[in-house]
Amino acid sequence: MGKQAGADAPVQFAPRSGVNRSGMPLAASRAPAKDLDPWIGRLVASKLVADEATHIACGICNDVAFARIVMGGTWDAQTADGSMEFRDEAILFGPQSRHMPVGCSGHVIAIGIGFRPGAIPCLLGRELAPLVDRIERSDPFGLITNSAAQDYPLDAEPEQWLQTVEEAMRAFIARVQPEKPDPLAAAFEHASFADPTITPGDFAAQHGMSSRKLERLVRRDFGITASTVLRRAKALDLAAQLCGVADEEEESELLLRYFDQSHLIRDFKAFFGTTPAAFRSEPRLFLRINVETRQARRLAELDRIKPGAEPPWRGE
Repeated sequence: MGKQAGADAPVQFAPRSGVNRSGMPLAASRAPAKDLDPWIGRLVASKLVADEATHIACGICNDVAFARIVMGGTWDAQTADGSMEFRDEAILFGPQSRHMPVGCSGHVIAIGIGFRPGAIPCLLGRELAPLVDRIERSDPFGLITNSAAQDYPLDAEPEQWLQTVEEAMRAFIARVQPEKPDPLAAAFEHASFADPTITPGDFAAQHGMSSRKLERLVRRDFGITASTVLRRAKALDLAAQLCGVADEEEESELLLRYFDQSHLIRDFKAFFGTTPAAFRSEPRLFLRINVETRQARRLAELDRIKPGAEPPWRGE
């Protein structure tokens, strides 16, 4: 598989889409244009120039579905359906119930659209649950019209790619005329961003609905149970802290979400298969990008950063 790239060892590639304050690679990400906002939560593009002999072994943990275009190198993933490989194509990621191993040999170029909860049923008319922990080799939104390399030139800047996928999604939405996701799905996601220690029962009571109705809604729009959505949100916030892509002012608050150390370790292992201490010491290049994108969106959704402003962990 070639050389392995470590997370905080000397980096053997050149980042082209941003770094954090420690100089580790990040992605270019931003909110979508206003007309796409009902269905899309975040746009993201990563561009890392690497030696073809270098294989980066890492993973990701999406809390929402993503359409991605992967280019440059050869990508691999361990999904619920087994091992898969991708190169220069569009793929559809479902949300994940736990960490998914993902790697890449060679240049790391990926362009992604993070969909809001409930967007996939509205846009594609299909259930989300069968997509959980899976990847489909498909391009249902028509993101590639000629070839990946023609539509998204390798020498282009990440922002150019983001504008191209926006135009493709705008054309798809104009053609399909989809409904907008249920506002209650957005409210539940907002609750998971603001305080994932809330119980599903308390959320249901606050919104005048039964727990059974909430579970049906969350299963439809998130693909997993309400309690798993909230537990995953806590784990992802902690993972972002460990990766150095979270608001440092929140650190104490994040730890107080757990009853004790054993509770923290048990929950974290359920989603990432390792302890927080071991997680911090291992390579996390892709996961750092993954959770950083989510944290940037989370702070924006909570009005903790101004539209278009850089999050606090970004390098100067």
